[in-house]
Amino acid sequence: MSEITVKVIKSRIGCTPAQRRVLDALGLRRREMVKTFPDNPAVRGMIAKVSHLVVEVTK
Repeated sequence: MSEITVKVIKSRIGCTPAQRRVLDALGLRRREMVKTFPDNPAVRGMIAKVSHLVVEVTK
C-alpha cells in the first residue's frame, strides 16, 4: 500500500479550531514535524483542509 509523508511548515497559531482539530487528529503538533500516513481518501481530505500549513515530502 502506498504512503504519503507530510511536514508541517507553518505554525498553528491563528488557525481556526477546526484546523487545529485536524492537525491533532493527524498527530502533527509542532512545526517541522514529519509523519507518514497511508494514502487513502480520508487522509487526503484531512491534508487538504490544512494544505496551507503542510507540504508533502518527496523521497
